[in-house]
Amino acid sequence: MPSPLQGKHIIVGITGGIAAYKAPYIVRLLVKAGAEVTCAATEHALRFVTTLTLETVSNNHVYTDLFDNANPHSTEHISLKDWGDALILAPATANIIGKYANGIGDDALSTLMLSFRKPTFVCPAMNTQMLESPALHRNIDFLKSTGVNIIESTSGELACGATGNGRMAEPEEIVAQVEAFFTSSSASNDENKRQYNILITAGPTYEKIDAVRFIGNFSTGKMGFALAEEMAQRGNKVFLVAGPTHLTTKHPNIERIDVMSACEMYDAATRLFPTCDAAILSAAVADFRPDHAADYKIKKQSDQDDMTLHLVQNPDILATLGATKREGQRLVGFALETDNEIDNARKKLTRKNLDFIVLNSLHDKGAGFGHDTNKVTIIDRYGNIETGELKSKQLVAKDIADKLLRSLP
Repeated sequence: MPSPLQGKHIIVGITGGIAAYKAPYIVRLLVKAGAEVTCAATEHALRFVTTLTLETVSNNHVYTDLFDNANPHSTEHISLKDWGDALILAPATANIIGKYANGIGDDALSTLMLSFRKPTFVCPAMNTQMLESPALHRNIDFLKSTGVNIIESTSGELACGATGNGRMAEPEEIVAQVEAFFTSSSASNDENKRQYNILITAGPTYEKIDAVRFIGNFSTGKMGFALAEEMAQRGNKVFLVAGPTHLTTKHPNIERIDVMSACEMYDAATRLFPTCDAAILSAAVADFRPDHAADYKIKKQSDQDDMTLHLVQNPDILATLGATKREGQRLVGFALETDNEIDNARKKLTRKNLDFIVLNSLHDKGAGFGHDTNKVTIIDRYGNIETGELKSKQLVAKDIADKLLRSLP
């Protein structure tokens, strides 16, 4: 089967970060997939990778100077934006992200980006402290809201010697996400393709103890939000019931319902499920809650050595939906296990009347809560087991979406 990038015109924008050394690898993978590639580089990018290298791997002229007489066109930023089918910015420094988000075009690459109106993929790469800057978060959130695709950075060893988030995604990951985008776009443009209503739950729940304290867990919601974006990008209507999280959504097909507690999530999910074709329950829902939550801060007494909380069971969202599931509806659950993973997941699959279950193991490094990557095993009601490799949560979401959509009538 030919790559979805076959015959595509791809612009690779390169900025002045140490990760620029990976740009030629990205270009080579794109060319190998059948794409025609032109590179656009900043002056500082050429401190890390040479023009000759980029021209050799792309077999095309490198766009570096807005007023270079060697440019095939005097207004190359205009001709390139017409030529390109997609633009990949890798690496994307905090500087170029700030320019892009705030409409600044002061060199060849930033001018090109401002005029480009086709699919754009931004691959951040920077020191962890810069990545955590509120200004950068604001800029990235704005770009997401305009439809720019952010290929998230990962955790690892950084150029400064520290270890943390900010490492640019690997070339194979970047190209895989671009291929998946064009595959999904092609599928969603199929006029005969049915559009489904999909319910997704994501994130943790917080169970209130008093006015300032709660019982919670370490879930960030990244897996559920990746699923929502993937399903929406394929043309489906998504109802995303989200527990407390800082994550944002960008696709207009996503209707977000924010909740705090397990009971609130139960009410939203049971209300929406009858109108949906399928549900994916990826939220980490608390099994228990305090039987009474104080509306004031509980004060510690000077002679108090301990404190007892009486917990009561929360309603089981997955079991309730499984019991009410109608013919043709599909229900997907998640399981996070530490022991007897496969056996426990199979029991949950049967007990809650699921069509398939996505198993996470805390024994898998880089998987589970808080990570940008995940490694899952999918078990379906027919006994089939599919074990995946460690990959980004966006790519895991594509695998889950593929399996679910194939099963829908």
